[in-house]
Amino acid sequence: MTDVLRRGRGSLAFSFLVQGVAFALLVTRIPAIQNRYGVSDALLPAFLAAVPILAGVGSVTTERLVKRVPPSRMLRWSQPVVLLALLGVGAGERMVELGVALAAFGLAVGVLDASMNMLGVSLQRSYGRSIMLSFHAAYSLGGIVGASLAWVGAHWHLALWVSYLPVVLVLLPAVLVGSRWYVDDRGDAAAEVEKTAEEGQAVVFKWLLPLCLVMTVAYIGDSTVSNWSAKYLQDVLGSSEQLATVPYNVYMVTTLLGRAIGDLGVRRFGAVAVVRVGALVAAGGFAVVAGAPGAWVGMLGFTLVGLGLCVLVPQTFAAAGRLFPGASDAAVARLNVFNYVGFLIGSPLVGALGDLWSYRGAMLVPMVLVLVTLVYARSFAAQPDRYGGGHERPRTADVGRGSNGL
Repeated sequence: MTDVLRRGRGSLAFSFLVQGVAFALLVTRIPAIQNRYGVSDALLPAFLAAVPILAGVGSVTTERLVKRVPPSRMLRWSQPVVLLALLGVGAGERMVELGVALAAFGLAVGVLDASMNMLGVSLQRSYGRSIMLSFHAAYSLGGIVGASLAWVGAHWHLALWVSYLPVVLVLLPAVLVGSRWYVDDRGDAAAEVEKTAEEGQAVVFKWLLPLCLVMTVAYIGDSTVSNWSAKYLQDVLGSSEQLATVPYNVYMVTTLLGRAIGDLGVRRFGAVAVVRVGALVAAGGFAVVAGAPGAWVGMLGFTLVGLGLCVLVPQTFAAAGRLFPGASDAAVARLNVFNYVGFLIGSPLVGALGDLWSYRGAMLVPMVLVLVTLVYARSFAAQPDRYGGGHERPRTADVGRGSNGL
């Protein structure tokens, strides 16, 4: 069984890595995509908003399907769709083709993100210790690889499809082979969740709400970096197109470092302390970005943002798994929707404020919002006995069988 878990952990980590590569290749080439299809600055936020909306639909669909289809199977077939959709973004010529490719990308990403984190939470439960950050560290490593490949494409002025095709040809068969070793943890708890879904739904949302808010503000910050860092460096701080691909790469490097040691920090100091420090560091990073006099100081700010934000999302999924041990799949799927709520709010909000006010001022908004995490930091306690000041924790009958710890 130990070997099964190790293989399952390795194959799942590889899936996180591949998703990091695909997403980075998309978001770091937004200026090039914009130029290829003639998307105006006014229309760009609408395209950026469509992806998280459809991803939210995919995540909600996953919650319903996972009662009958194992998360491993949903992950096995959604990841190839993401890669092929990425290639479609690079190969199209008309705006309608871009819309179709982004729609497929968004729907598949919703299924992919939900199923990956479902498997991660169940594996952490099987291991009995914090390992969730290690999966997201693999995602960060993939983001570094993807952003580096994007830099190469921008440096050599390669067409988008030329940049994307070799990546898809290598990663597509690799993920199909690796999917053979995914591990599902679907015993009696899954059946009980299905039986109690209707009466447990309101309770799940009530007790999940603090984590949903944290997830939202974390992804508002993350979407600000992923969708606007390149344009911010190029348009506001006067960098070249080549240099504009660097902030996201730096951001992913710091998230990798933070997540690589994050599990150790959680085991030693507890999730509450790690989350609080992360929120403060991320807010400080956005302050540096907003006041940066040049590109290099701006990159320093994005570095701090990555170091701070990197712990929030993995710990939010882990906290949901602890709170609803018998209904972790449903909790993760619902929580994952607020990933896309954050993206949906963050990208258009920064773009609108940038046009109406200034992009420097717009960077102060995620700075303030990420500090909301401090209010709900106690929600990440290993034994979440108190939510919102002394409320009772949810009854086991409402959320399915299982212990409260991992």
